[in-house]
Amino acid sequence: MDDQGKAYWSATLGLLGKILAIWFLISFGAGIIFADALNSIKLGGYPLGFFFAHQGSIYIFIALIFYYAKAMGNIDRKFDVHED
Repeated sequence: MDDQGKAYWSATLGLLGKILAIWFLISFGAGIIFADALNSIKLGGYPLGFFFAHQGSIYIFIALIFYYAKAMGNIDRKFDVHED
């Protein structure tokens, strides 16, 4: 594999690692670890920890899907491997 290919995969895996870390922090961190601290805040009448455990992590996951698609398109264009 040439340097261009290594740089492409490095950028791709870096993006994926960041997205997975964000998703883990939101789903596991906010929904489980910090749930007690977040439960003092209400969102729509429900404790914020409960919201993140049941709905918030899903919303964040969907937002991350759209972000991933856009960011991968940018990486593909940067390394000229995009589809038109």
